[in-house]
Amino acid sequence: MKSAQYQGNRTIGIDAGEAIAPGPGEVRLDVAYCGVCGTDIHIYHGAMDARVQLPLIIGHEVSATVAEVGADVDAVKVGEPVAVRPLQFGERAAFDKGFAHVGKNLKFIGIDLPGGMQSSWTVPAYTLHKLPEALSLEHGAMIEPAAVACHDVRMGEVTAGESCVVIGGGPIGLLISLVARETGARVLLSEVNESRRQLATTLGLATVNPMQQDVVQFVQQWTDGVMADCVFEVSGSAPGVEVMTELPNVRGRIVMVAIHPQPKPVNLFKFFWSEIRMIGARLYEEQDFDRAIELAAADRLCLDRLITRIGPIEEAQSTFETIDSNPDGIKYLIDCR
Repeated sequence: MKSAQYQGNRTIGIDAGEAIAPGPGEVRLDVAYCGVCGTDIHIYHGAMDARVQLPLIIGHEVSATVAEVGADVDAVKVGEPVAVRPLQFGERAAFDKGFAHVGKNLKFIGIDLPGGMQSSWTVPAYTLHKLPEALSLEHGAMIEPAAVACHDVRMGEVTAGESCVVIGGGPIGLLISLVARETGARVLLSEVNESRRQLATTLGLATVNPMQQDVVQFVQQWTDGVMADCVFEVSGSAPGVEVMTELPNVRGRIVMVAIHPQPKPVNLFKFFWSEIRMIGARLYEEQDFDRAIELAAADRLCLDRLITRIGPIEEAQSTFETIDSNPDGIKYLIDCR
């Protein structure tokens, strides 16, 4: 079997190896497609070298078919299509309060453990979610990022009739916008990239360019002065953090989706003055995968429009280089078959 491995120094090597037979409670998968996530790009750039062990088989946005099941596995059968929820929970801690998906001993498969950018992958059976037969495996590789969006919208407690502003129109920002719309909310996407705004417009989303328009004034007009019920910060930028507190209405919510590794100034007075809530949203839970599969199977997430390119695993290095040089792209998939 072949695998794409991060070897350090912005290098993705292709290695040959042997498939790993599944042990008790494990399943071996024939991987079909693996999406390239923003986290994979951070790894490629060397930003996570202190965390990952080299060489690392990267990737965690996976669709596959079951190739072999270990002992005590009856939830899936050979030949069934699946998506992978790439979390290994580890020992429970009182600190976690039962939320193992963000627990102290969580290991993320594809970062802390070998990931899915390989033709054969052995994983715990509990990580698998069955895919409907009618859902393509290309779309199946989009379930993991769609589950992120479903989790973010659920954590934001978005309801029908509310107004939401999404700051940042990358893959997750677009998916959050589409999932929020499925709740019956009105959605405005703030994005600096013209190509991504055009794509969002063709998907039926309202957009604003924060480089050319005053987002606060725009939201005032867009909502007839009501302002936003829920704001999603997905840009990871200082301007995004600066404007997010200016947009919610009284008891509005801000959902922090982007990773901000360094502290940034936040206008805390706004939280006091309007009783705003800030909500952290990280990863996903089982029900978020179920919701993502439901929406994808109903063709409600426009997944075809979000896939920029599919390339073979042998071209993984050039795919990462293309992502670096093409800010207009949305989602790139690696064909691991």
